[in-house]
Amino acid sequence: MLSATAPVVQPLTPPEGSKINFGATITGIDIENLTDADFNIIREVLFTHQVIIFKNQSHVTPRAQFNLTNLFNPAATSYGHGKTVIGNGFVEEYEGLKNIQLRHPHHKTFHVTTIPEEDDLTHTRFYRWHIDAALYGLAPPIVTTLLAVKVPGGRRQICRYDDGTGDELSVPLGTTAFVSSYTSYDILSPSDQEFARTTKVEYAPHPYIWMSGAKSRPDGLGMVSEGKEIPLEDLPLIEEDKIQILPMCWKNPLTGKLALQVHPSAIRKLHLADGTVVEDLKEVREMVRRLQRPGIGPGYVYAHDWEEGDFVLFHNRGVLHSVVGAFGGRR
Repeated sequence: MLSATAPVVQPLTPPEGSKINFGATITGIDIENLTDADFNIIREVLFTHQVIIFKNQSHVTPRAQFNLTNLFNPAATSYGHGKTVIGNGFVEEYEGLKNIQLRHPHHKTFHVTTIPEEDDLTHTRFYRWHIDAALYGLAPPIVTTLLAVKVPGGRRQICRYDDGTGDELSVPLGTTAFVSSYTSYDILSPSDQEFARTTKVEYAPHPYIWMSGAKSRPDGLGMVSEGKEIPLEDLPLIEEDKIQILPMCWKNPLTGKLALQVHPSAIRKLHLADGTVVEDLKEVREMVRRLQRPGIGPGYVYAHDWEEGDFVLFHNRGVLHSVVGAFGGRR
């Protein structure tokens, strides 16, 4: 089945004062019945704009969502999150699943400090800036797709960085926040760009188990160094060939641009150009944070205002993203 109208690509219009230079909407493509020509358009738009929003896609099935994701890497059999239902509150039934109790991640469970209780419904934080990736034994997926089935709507919240800068950002309730890792690279000094181009990041084995005892910085950009990581000898069996050592910069397959693409919570060592390996965890985290923090400044964040039926496809090797928001009760 062909699309009813010719596809139309519209770059996002950033709000006044914003420095956002990525993101686009596409209309005229039926995700449920993709043609090869449709996918070629989607691929080019994705690697050009990094985040694509398709509106009014409530009819899209999980199978079609998986198929689009899989088209970017047909040989892949495993993905960062797999197929997951996320949200908050009780869901009686969805796609054959019944009596689902969902819980939206809250910074209180993960951050080293928390917003006061009296401000919890009016203020929020970035939960964790990350890429979707196992970072142990599997290559990071090229793309992630999200489909909004039901959306709370209504109020906005103030997202606080609480990192001493005074930075904050007004965001829609339950937003997903994105930043461009290409911009994060572009705004670095020439010397920092050279450092990023020539440095590799070694991620911890079984990283999400390893970091499970530690806490995040208040702005969601990496972990606080308090010695609370799980000792390597207490982790599940470590297979050395599954430990990921990845470039700090990743090249866009279409434009050739470089992205400063690091999952800051899972880092363990840095391999420098001269052969030096930085192993002090606090130093590693501080070095990476200094490079990444400018790129998550308020002016660079795209906070998507979800509407029911929104289907979002994003370049998992070109942006960082974060869950945001605090919900009250069963909402």
